[in-house]
Amino acid sequence: MSRRVLPAFFNMPIIISNCSKAYRKRPVLNQLSLQLDQGEIFSLIGVNGAGKTTLIKCLLDFHTADLGEISLFGVVSALTSSRNELAYLPERFLPPYYLNGQQFLNYIFALHKSEVDDDLIGAMLDAMDLSAEILKKPVRDFSKGMAQKLGLTALLLLDKKLLILDEPMSGLDPKARALVKKQLRLAKEKGKTVFFSSHLLADVEELSDRVGILHEGTIAFCGSPEECKQKYHSKNLEDAFLKCIG
Repeated sequence: MSRRVLPAFFNMPIIISNCSKAYRKRPVLNQLSLQLDQGEIFSLIGVNGAGKTTLIKCLLDFHTADLGEISLFGVVSALTSSRNELAYLPERFLPPYYLNGQQFLNYIFALHKSEVDDDLIGAMLDAMDLSAEILKKPVRDFSKGMAQKLGLTALLLLDKKLLILDEPMSGLDPKARALVKKQLRLAKEKGKTVFFSSHLLADVEELSDRVGILHEGTIAFCGSPEECKQKYHSKNLEDAFLKCIG
């Protein structure tokens, strides 16, 4: 892959061009192309094993695509600088068990060379329905939902232009999901781009400006949830999804 900065014309949050990836000769992504606009919420859905996490790992340069090119804000993804304006939360997120909540936040802020004042931290904890006491609590004592919300708190406080979240609602109860969705909408209102994968199609339908259905290594559909329902003559996104991949 070329290690170059792309022309300003291509300065979009994400551009994926003819991306292919195989594991042990088994194709996972097949000439996949996708573009994201600044300030949109884009969701990626597909069955287990469809390649959602592989695509995200290629975006983050954890994996190298066999063919094609990926750029973030006009910079090819092989360059570390392409991720200067990116914050990422992995699936099944678990903070380092030996830290407490405050130490974890301090570690993330230092890693991104960000300064966040205590008032902003307190306001975000309130928004995520987390007590300030968790900052003193060892992460090893957190529930799955608490750990997930702490990770989302750190991600949102970083104030990046692009948020990439792999199954962000995993382990969250209905109240926590509602709070997270509210924060993602607020991020969009601030002009941020949100890219998330999910199996929860009700959340996808409610949140997304556009949805991409990943099937057999490529994007089988890309458009608004409403356009997806209209195309497949369905009353809800779940039925439309099943018809698309069927």
